[in-house]
Parts: sequence; C-alpha cells; structure tokens
Amino acid sequence: MVTHLIFDLHALSQVSSLYTENMTKIGLFYGPQEGNVEKVAKLVASKIENVDLVKVKEVDANAFDAYDNIILGISTLGKHTWASDNEGNDWDQFLPKMNGIDLKGKKVAIFGLGDHIAYADFFVDAMGELFEVVKKTGATVVGSVSDEGYEFNESRAFIDGKFVGLPVDEDFEEDMTEERVDNWLKIILPEMK
Repeated sequence: MVTHLIFDLHALSQVSSLYTENMTKIGLFYGPQEGNVEKVAKLVASKIENVDLVKVKEVDANAFDAYDNIILGISTLGKHTWASDNEGNDWDQFLPKMNGIDLKGKKVAIFGLGDHIAYADFFVDAMGELFEVVKKTGATVVGSVSDEGYEFNESRAFIDGKFVGLPVDEDFEEDMTEERVDNWLKIILPEMK
C-alpha cells in the first residue's frame, strides 16, 4: 500500500512538472541562422528559463503548435531587398508557411534588427511585415516598445506611436542591446505566464 502511494505521488509530480513546463515553455524562432539575429536570439534565450531556440529555416509553421508563448526574431535588409527574391533570407522562405495558420490563444513577441543609419527610412521594416502576418493568425502580440532613444525617419514597425516589438541595431548601437533586451523582457515575460 505504501509503495502504491509513493508511485502515485511520483506520477502526480511528473504530470504537474510536465504541465508547468508546457505552459511556460517559450519557443524562440529566429532567422537568419547566422549573424546578428542569432546573436541577439541567443542573448534573449540566455536570460529566459525554459526556452527552445528554433531556426525558422529548419521547421514548418506547425512547430508553433508546441508553444503557447512565442518570440520571433527577424532582420531587415531594407525595403528594396525585403520584397525581392532573396533566397538567402530564412523568413522569405518561412512567411508563406504562416498563411492561414491559427495561433489564437498564443502570445507572440517580436524583435527585429535594423540599421538606423543606412536604412533610416526603412528601420526594422521586416518586424512590421512580420507583425502584419502574426496579426492575421489571431495571436496576441505583446512587447510593444516606445521610440524613446531611437533615431530613424520611417518604419513599418512603428504603429500608433510605438514599435510593435523590440528594435535592435547591432551595427551602430551594439552597446545598447543588452539593456534594451532586459527592459523588453520585463514587458513580455509577465505576459507569457
């Protein structure tokens, strides 16, 4: 009888742990898989418990099914190249896979890399493009950021007085990245419980 009770408590503990893990696990999907986006994705992941780093180049959109909380990382090449047939951009390959998927009930946060000097007129535009796609999935987008401390002319990611996610400029403001990530995580993590 005592052995049976110990087994039941152990099983209950495993189920409880699994439930908690599934509820708090975050999928951090990013691309391209090399360079500054990966660097920032790894920085974000190093500050979060229970996160999976996922390269969008290696998965289909059904990979989102495993997570209630999702972070997406993308880079902007500039508007003139974003819409081109650039097969080197992992998101160019992945975004069409998101058409028609249902992410209702999921929380999604986005960070985008951009260059506020060379691309001041298109600063983190890809983050805005990704935001539009995510909105159509029914997900709740969290983590908007004030433009305070940013210099840019225009951005498709700047909507209703805020960025739709976290802008990062590793080219000219690398020294500000960690602080920006820390402040952003204070916004998104309470939403992703």
